[in-house]
Amino acid sequence: MMKESLTPKLKRRRSFQNRLKIQGKKKKKAADLTEAGVTEIWDANNQLFQCAGVDFIRHRIQPGGLLLPSYVNTPMLAFIERGRGVHGVILPGCPETYEYSQDQQFSGQGERRGQEFQFQDRHQKVEDLNQGDLVAIPTGAAHWVHNDGDTELVVVVFFDTQNYENQLDEYHRRFFLAGNPQAQSQQQQGRQKSQQQQQGRPRIQGRGQGRQFQNSGNIFDGFNVEYIAEAFNVDRETAEKLQGQRDQRGHIVNVQQGLQIIRPQQSRRGSSGRFDPRQERQQHLGRRGSSGWSNGFEETFCTLKLKENIENPSHADFVNPQAGKIANLNSFKFPILKHLQLSAERGELQRNVIQSPHWTINAHNLLYVTEGTLRVQIVDNEGNSVFDNELREGQVVVIPQNFAVIKKAKEQGARWVSFKTNDNAMIANLAGRVSAISSLPVDVVANSYQLSREDAQKLKFSQRETVLFNPGYRSQGRAST
Repeated sequence: MMKESLTPKLKRRRSFQNRLKIQGKKKKKAADLTEAGVTEIWDANNQLFQCAGVDFIRHRIQPGGLLLPSYVNTPMLAFIERGRGVHGVILPGCPETYEYSQDQQFSGQGERRGQEFQFQDRHQKVEDLNQGDLVAIPTGAAHWVHNDGDTELVVVVFFDTQNYENQLDEYHRRFFLAGNPQAQSQQQQGRQKSQQQQQGRPRIQGRGQGRQFQNSGNIFDGFNVEYIAEAFNVDRETAEKLQGQRDQRGHIVNVQQGLQIIRPQQSRRGSSGRFDPRQERQQHLGRRGSSGWSNGFEETFCTLKLKENIENPSHADFVNPQAGKIANLNSFKFPILKHLQLSAERGELQRNVIQSPHWTINAHNLLYVTEGTLRVQIVDNEGNSVFDNELREGQVVVIPQNFAVIKKAKEQGARWVSFKTNDNAMIANLAGRVSAISSLPVDVVANSYQLSREDAQKLKFSQRETVLFNPGYRSQGRAST
């Protein structure tokens, strides 16, 4: 008998035998306040989140804030909604290629155990974060984020909990390497415990089994302090600080004097943090495979590119100056997504503009509105409207695979980012110049909808635009002719 954990495709399947009603807009379920920011957590217990196998949170990091190092049991995509910062992803076994030379010193000197000791530093690669950046983080890779700007850094994070690399359970679990997280989600542990008992699964138990979850700590907290001291070759006091039992700052802490880290000299983007094409051209200069094609040898594991700006104009797939634009970031443009089996979309609609009704062929889709208001309608396989509502900034909805959807921007326009559970997610449009209806023979259209041949031709060819439709612009054009 084939086990589910050995079959990635089966792991994604969920029963849709009962009609799914997408219950309104998905708002934040809970928030974890910390010393230097807040993490807002959406309700992963929601039926659509569970069926799609996804999870979603948002970090709001204040200037000087540091999101402590941690790793997760699922692959994840992080989108920089606002602000700027710096981050690092620790890839196991890879060399520390950022280092000071021997005649340079790090941000401190001192004596260790009575002997003069000059501190040096070396670490793995760090990168700047700017608005519009999409960061891909592999399963189990430790990572951290620091806000070195003057304004709040807002990072939304998408977790693919049903990805084949997650062999724990159907929820994302964050393992902190430092600090005292103070119940990142008390509700999350409660629902995991309930589900494990219902399904007869063994509970993952540890040193903190008998205490309240809000006193939970980082992974060192569960080890014997003497073993930690021996493993790191440090004294007991330092080992106890690794455990962080007395740390009350939470998982986003304040860095008083700024981080002293090794980073290449490069120009920052403007205060808006938006994409600078000149900087991108310099970064891509001389890199093979930048057109999106990969033969498997351009990038080794330790030199994987983990960040790409989705607002790079070259990523735009559909552009209509009178309507808006849509950009997709898939594994052809961003090869690491092939490993993660994920992709993303950045969309922008001007006021009253409609995106062609469509369905996603091979992926679930989590849509998060970043600006404006977007009217969204979703229809299931029985022709039932399962969602018909407005999404405003900061609100989320899940669009299941193959469910038809139409989007229309309201008066102020709308922008969104979508996360998809396939590295090359494909959509099929229902209307427009290249669509399912326009690709049918005229007689098939006429007989399917009980239309005359003339009306069937009008249905096929009246919409001359491809994906983004501006009814107001067309009506103005007709009036002027």
